[in-house]
Amino acid sequence: MNVGIDKLNFFIPSYYIDMTELANARGVDPAKFHIGIGQDQMAINPKTQDIVTFAANAAQHILNADDLAQIDMIIVATESGIDESKASAVILHRLLGIQPFARSFEIKEACYGATAGLQFAKEHVSLHPDKKVLVIASDIAKYGLASGGEPTQGAGAVAMLVSAQPKILAFENDNVMLTQDIYDFWRPIGYDFPLVDGPLSNETYIQSFQKVWKENIRKNHALLSDYAALVFHIPYTKMGKKALSSILEDVSEEEKKRLLTRYEQSTTYSRKTGNMYTGSLYLGLISLLENEQNLQANERIGLFSYGSGSVAEFFSMRLVEGYQQHLLSDLHKKQFDQRTKLSIEEYESMFSDQLNIETDNEFNDQTPYSIVKTNNTIRYYYE
Repeated sequence: MNVGIDKLNFFIPSYYIDMTELANARGVDPAKFHIGIGQDQMAINPKTQDIVTFAANAAQHILNADDLAQIDMIIVATESGIDESKASAVILHRLLGIQPFARSFEIKEACYGATAGLQFAKEHVSLHPDKKVLVIASDIAKYGLASGGEPTQGAGAVAMLVSAQPKILAFENDNVMLTQDIYDFWRPIGYDFPLVDGPLSNETYIQSFQKVWKENIRKNHALLSDYAALVFHIPYTKMGKKALSSILEDVSEEEKKRLLTRYEQSTTYSRKTGNMYTGSLYLGLISLLENEQNLQANERIGLFSYGSGSVAEFFSMRLVEGYQQHLLSDLHKKQFDQRTKLSIEEYESMFSDQLNIETDNEFNDQTPYSIVKTNNTIRYYYE
């Protein structure tokens, strides 16, 4: 029995900034952003949109009445939680109208959480093939105005429906996991922004990939030629390319070109969105599937997931016959086309205008599932 991703969608905020304009405002050569880290635009969200807003919008387009009746687990992966106790998945359960006898919870381990959620979902559906699991990665990456991490911010969500007999991708049983207690990126309770050791984070990311890749070769007798493409967690688009390039020294020029070209296809959406934390790997997966026209059914896609602190995992999935018919390319193009570009002054104002749940407020954001009011510290969403 195959288990895998049956439906797949992402949602990004309706505002963005241009990285050339940000570079000019910060007195930086624009090439440092466009070439050095590989970013062209960055998604920005107003205070009325949060991880629940993103998650609900990502999920609503892939769920029909049968799905709502069959889903018995909702998993949200995030490092941008809105409550220290109550899981956002519980709110989503109600907003989406999923049947009541379901399990709902959050997973946290930096940017790795969605992969943990997928593996949990895989095992659950394997035991209960008549059920489905909704896994959503939803985050807001913020480092502060004029900070070193500012050009690697972003926001959005990816929703994945896991089921038996999936229509897009089927899991292989080849997972390789790695845990190391390293402080390359962390955010203590009470801190608005994370603390980052940039050089250590980059080094740990690349070394973690090399370690799990080497173990994949040993454990699964894998070869690079076994994979149609390798997809990476993308905190910024050059990061994954550095990791991929580190294992391409002894391969043929033809194979190197194939893998690097398909890596670039996987970064198309991230270049216009920025860092989505838990969703970044899966935004890259969607970008590859929708922008690379030569992938074939039954070909294997390798995925490298990384969460600072740190946990890494390498696993693979196989494309299902006819997967192209179940992608939402037109919806995603429309999302990008309909965004509003902000000036740097507008961006800075939106960034600094934070939601205050200690006061009662009403808002007029008509984006589906946006926050319409706060009352007694509770967020109420537009339905």
